[in-house]
Amino acid sequence: MTKTALPIKTKKVLVVEDEGEMCLLLNILLDGDELRLEHVNNLLAANEYIKKEHPEIVILDNKLPDGFGIDFISPLKRDYPSIKIIMISGFDASAKDVALENGADSFLAKPFTREQLYQSIKALLN
Repeated sequence: MTKTALPIKTKKVLVVEDEGEMCLLLNILLDGDELRLEHVNNLLAANEYIKKEHPEIVILDNKLPDGFGIDFISPLKRDYPSIKIIMISGFDASAKDVALENGADSFLAKPFTREQLYQSIKALLN
């Protein structure tokens, strides 16, 4: 009699980032069986994806072609309180304070390390 492995529950992660290199880097860093990454490059596309797919985590850049991610946090948390948000930004501590005040669950300043990214995701999924 053979044992069958239990299926791993894949977590949906939406990356909202307009820089292709950063999307590629996040994909490389987070590639694995436990996470399924999807990418969009603006807030409108993010809103449409979230309505349909309900990801567990949104990795949200601040400066996007159609607005600022920081302004997207409050409505996102209001409409989908269970979604965890990791704000990523090249801005300094002031952006971090505003992002966290608006409801972001975590903040990573660019450039961030692989370990910082892993720890942030791990903390939000536990």
